[in-house]
Parts: sequence; C-alpha cells; structure tokens
Amino acid sequence: MKGLRRPRCRWPLILLCSALNAGAADEYTFDTAQFEKKAFELGGYAQIRQERFDFNRGGAYYKLGRYAPSGRESLDRTTGTLQLVGKWRPGVGTFAFRTNSQFQRDQADSDRDNSIYEAAYSVRPKPGVTLEAGKRALRWGKGYAWSPIAFLERPKDPNDPELAREGFILADGDFIFSPGGDLQTVAFTPVLLPVGQDVNSDFGLAGHLNPAAKLYLLYRDTDIDFAWQGKGSRPARFGFDFSRNLATNFEIHGEWARTRKLTRTVTENAGRVSNEVAGVDSYLLGLRYLSGANTTYIAEYYYNGTGYSKTESDRFYELVDAAIVQAAQTGSSPLSQKALALGQGAYGRPNAGKRYLYFRAQQKDALGIVYFQPAITAMINVEDRSFQVTPELTYTGISNLELKLRFFVLSAGNATDFGEKQNARKLEIYARYYF
Repeated sequence: MKGLRRPRCRWPLILLCSALNAGAADEYTFDTAQFEKKAFELGGYAQIRQERFDFNRGGAYYKLGRYAPSGRESLDRTTGTLQLVGKWRPGVGTFAFRTNSQFQRDQADSDRDNSIYEAAYSVRPKPGVTLEAGKRALRWGKGYAWSPIAFLERPKDPNDPELAREGFILADGDFIFSPGGDLQTVAFTPVLLPVGQDVNSDFGLAGHLNPAAKLYLLYRDTDIDFAWQGKGSRPARFGFDFSRNLATNFEIHGEWARTRKLTRTVTENAGRVSNEVAGVDSYLLGLRYLSGANTTYIAEYYYNGTGYSKTESDRFYELVDAAIVQAAQTGSSPLSQKALALGQGAYGRPNAGKRYLYFRAQQKDALGIVYFQPAITAMINVEDRSFQVTPELTYTGISNLELKLRFFVLSAGNATDFGEKQNARKLEIYARYYF
C-alpha cells in the first residue's frame, strides 16, 4: 500500500549553507565513489523465533489436524530463518535475488526448507523501459492486509502483510511515460507467467502462458491501476485500484476485482459436495491516518467474493462433526477424507469468509522510549462476529536488530470463523538481525 507522503525535508539545504559560511579555509570534498552502484551487493537478515500454541481442541480444524489423535493441548516451536537479498550487475543488466532458508523444530516434528523466493535478470535498454525475466514476486494492489487485484501473487498473510513472499517464474516489462499536465505519469506492465509440470505448477493448470497486464496512471495526485489477467491456468480476471492522499497525514485506498467463471467447491446438506461456476466480485476500501501524536491507524473493509457465507461455512462444520461421529461409531469414516480435503483446500484459507474488517493502531516512541512501538491489530468476520486480536511490542533501538513480541487471541464460539481455528491463542517472540 502506498505510504503517506511527507513534506520535503530542508535540513540538507541548511547544512549546506552552514558549511559555506564556515569560512573559505575549510575546503569541501565530494567523493563520487560513495554514490556509485556497486557491482555486487548482499544483505538480508537472520532470525530466531519462538512460538507457543494453545490449541482449540473443540475447533473443526483441530479435529482435522495431526494433533487431534494425541489430544495435545499445546505446542512449543522454534524456527530459525536466514534470508539473503542481493544484486549483481554484470554489465548492462542487473541480476536480483532473494533466498529463504528455514529450520523448524517442535515436540512433534522437525523440518527444514531452502527456497529461492526471487531470481530475475533485468535490463534497461533506454530510460523508461525495463525488460525482465526470471522468478519475481510482483506487488499489485493498494490494500494493506488484502489485495483483490494481486492476480499473479501468492496470497498475503494478513498477520504479516509486509512479509516477503515467494514469487513465480515470469517475463515482464515496464514502459514508463510522462505526458505532462494532469496526467503526470503512465506506466504499462505486460506479463507472461507460463505454467508447466515443473514450472509454476502451484499456480494452476499446466499448458498455459497466462498473459496479464497492469496500466498505472498518476492523475492529479491520485494513483490508479487497471489490472487484467487472461483466461488460462486460472479464470480470467480484471479490476482496478486507487490511492490518494486527502492530506499529508490521511490516505484513502480501494480495490475492485472481477473473476469470470470461478469454480467454487461448496458443501451441501448431508455431506454432499458440489462445484458452482459463476462470476464473482471482490473489493476493498481502506484508509491510513497519522495523528499528531505519531499514532498510525490503518482500517480496511474487505468483501471476498471467492469466500464462503456463514451458511456455507456452517455446512462444512456440520460435515466435520458428522465425520468425527462416524469415525467413533464405525472405526472408519469416508466423510473424514472428504472433510480433510475441503479443510486443506478453499475452506482452509486464512480468511475464507465473505466479509472482514481489519484495524491496526501503532504508536511511535511510546512512553517516551525512542524506537519502542507498541501496536494492536484486530480482524473481524462481519457475518459471524468472530474475531482475532493481536497486541504486539516492537523495539528497534539496537543497531540492525529488531525485537518483537506478539500475542494472538482468537474468539471462542462454535460454527464461527475464528472460533473453529486450530489455535485458541499463540505467543510469539522473535529477534531479527539485519546485515
């Protein structure tokens, strides 16, 4: 999401004037090497995270999960992460990459994973033109917690919207123009995202190139994007977004997307499952406000056209309960496999409902402590009124080090979105060192 615009700082001019008035005897030197692009750059972070999960043993997703047979009530997990970000400039082009290595251990299991999030080569044959190919994580949309027009991206985690995500292998370009007048900037971005058995296989059906495009306009200080994805591995989609600062400290944004001929798997009465094909709309409206006390407020309303209504969700929870009863009575349950497949599919998405509210407030330098930022985040399912509240504390006063403590609390309640999750509470603390 586009950040708040700030007044231009004038301190560089003040410092320059002070230097000139200091006396002619003080000779000023300028080292151009400090501003030259290096042939190779490498950075990233190393992180250690400790989590404590308190399970919701009455929830549908706990019953379908791996911990239900043992009746486990809690779990402690340690995760180590190393993320490397770099650029290599071999001549006229630039090769940019991002890797993610992770090791995870808890009382039940351990796992490790090494992934390449991004690895793309780009060239700029002339000003305003960029051509690129490789693995890239695109950033389409103005939403903070959700982005309906992010057609070519892996979904955001609303609990960590700014977390880096793995990209897809694609080819794209950027063509930027400056017409002048009210229409200050125009940028056109065409994309091809091929899908095969070994290429972007998790994007959808193999055998498609999946053309897409985005048109960006800066018109009278309003950012506008028009996005389109052609029919292929996924249904055709199109939409637009906008973002505008009503004041230097107050920004509004929105998105709308239309998916044509979407296939939705829906649970019916008596455990039957059917597929519905229809066009659906998703949209988002939000704002960001910075108060005089340096408190940042973010609020968004999200309508998820691909999600499930309360009635549709209730039928899924009933299917889970029927599968558990059948397994207890007969020792085997065909319904369990059906419920598990649904729970690992569309019903198991982080926010699979229809309507959500998101709110976040973050205070800078709280209690007079520089670099100390407490925050609180809330997500509410509007239809069933279930919610998740997450208070957090962040401290960045040590050079290159970020310390964070978060506590996730989910509402209780049968047949509700957050009340049927696997976790009832989660405590998380991590230390992240940037280099």
